[in-house]
Amino acid sequence: MAILRILGFLRPLQRSRCQLSPLSFASLLRFLSVDLCEGSSDPIESNTSLSEGFVLEQLSELLSIDPEPPKARLLTEKPAQESALISLRDRILTPDEKLRGVFLQKLRGRSAVESALSTVGVDLTEKIFADVLNRGSWSGEAMVSFFDWAMQQPKVTPCVETYNVMLKALGRRKFFDFVGEILLRMKNADVQPNAETVEILMDSYLRARQVSKAVQLFRELEEIGAKCNLESLNILLRCLCRRSHVKVANSVFNTTKGEIPFDNATYNEIIGGWAKFGRLDKVEHYWMMMMMTDGLSPDSVTFSHIIEALGRAGRIDDAVDVFEKLEERGSARDTMTYNAMISNFISIGDFDRCIEYYKGMTQSECLPNVDTYTKLIGALLKGRRVADALELFDDMLGKGILPSTGMITCFIEPLCSFGPPHAAMLLYKKSRKAGCMLSLKAYKLLLMRLSRFGKSGMVLKIWEEMQDNGYASDKEVYEYIVNVLCNIGQVDNAVLVVEESLHKGFCLGRIVYSKLNNKLLEMNKIETAYRLFLKVKNARLNANSQSYWRANGWHF
Repeated sequence: MAILRILGFLRPLQRSRCQLSPLSFASLLRFLSVDLCEGSSDPIESNTSLSEGFVLEQLSELLSIDPEPPKARLLTEKPAQESALISLRDRILTPDEKLRGVFLQKLRGRSAVESALSTVGVDLTEKIFADVLNRGSWSGEAMVSFFDWAMQQPKVTPCVETYNVMLKALGRRKFFDFVGEILLRMKNADVQPNAETVEILMDSYLRARQVSKAVQLFRELEEIGAKCNLESLNILLRCLCRRSHVKVANSVFNTTKGEIPFDNATYNEIIGGWAKFGRLDKVEHYWMMMMMTDGLSPDSVTFSHIIEALGRAGRIDDAVDVFEKLEERGSARDTMTYNAMISNFISIGDFDRCIEYYKGMTQSECLPNVDTYTKLIGALLKGRRVADALELFDDMLGKGILPSTGMITCFIEPLCSFGPPHAAMLLYKKSRKAGCMLSLKAYKLLLMRLSRFGKSGMVLKIWEEMQDNGYASDKEVYEYIVNVLCNIGQVDNAVLVVEESLHKGFCLGRIVYSKLNNKLLEMNKIETAYRLFLKVKNARLNANSQSYWRANGWHF
């Protein structure tokens, strides 16, 4: 019976896939002797005589089981793998990305969201608060939940500037229901809206093409704690003219005439709006109304709008006459009037007169601003007067005016459309030396132009710098790198770059791959070419399948 019980015990173990440890002859005899000795006694007594430790010891010899129970791990302790992932996350992600990542988990409940935000370990400041809201794809509920948690942090003060950041982020995404909720909270918290708040709200409605709601908001400003005064009217007119709703601005101007006293800024906004369209009749009408009806004197802003309107109407000589007689009419020539004249001559392609007015500006102690250099350098580059453009760029840096990232991109783009890349590299080096940041588009333009001219060393150097600045490579960048590596004969490195691109999910174009494949066959690297062919074939199948899924609305 004992032998049958042993065989019956081992039979299910043999059927299973669990591998048994080798059973020693001594332990088998000891197990048999115990069972045989107790076989004659009562079965109930024999079952109770066996100790639990003895059974575990025998099972551990059969199944290689550790008889010691597992030690309980404290809740505060973290596995080594989890700690490594946290340290890797801290090195890669910025503070605002960590906080936005909480809402990717789709947590339910306010307490769960606030607990997850607190465990991220980010010391929230006003700058990080603005970065979190201004980036990423958010829902209105998630933004309000983050705002509620941020208001409880010690370094974020519930002032009007903080509310303005929140309102601007909501208005940009057209979450106007939540905008009303935030305005109600401002009113309950006795936070008074300022001029920036009013401009943010009106511009948000106009950007969403809800013009009637922007005008209605002006009428109902007192309900949100603001005042319907001259300052609010000027803000509404400025926003309407900026978004090319000049007729609506004209209607608002006429309906509020007599209710609110106008000033020079009010007339300047209307005149500037009509000047953009070259409507000289409207400009002259409001100019005469300004002087005759309200007795106001035109200032330099008014004359700059008049000069702009004359230029857009094609009356350049009249614009020059107005500019020359500014001092006779009691208005000094300032940067804005010079910019208007430069814009007029840019429109007719007379770059010599543009440079002449620029020199006259510097001689008359009128400091050029960013708009001056943006218009003038951009026009010279489009006219392919590269030497004059680079000279003005040096003057701009010498005066301490640093171009923005978008300005540098606008300057590099025309330089990379014609001629060798020497001028583009000069502008790039000067910008980097001055401490300016370049966009991903600027880096891609430089890589495209340099790879086309076979500048392999420059391409690899700029690619390395682009990665150091935090920009990830995409399909176009990998194609430029593979192309230049094939040109200099480094096919092994080109294969590594292709494998890296395939690993990231980018399948290179057929022209670049064919060029690399032909180079490999010419160098008698048939095996490498075949292995690469299989990888590219599999990647193209996946890419074609993914495009087919997305064309049918299957987003996997």
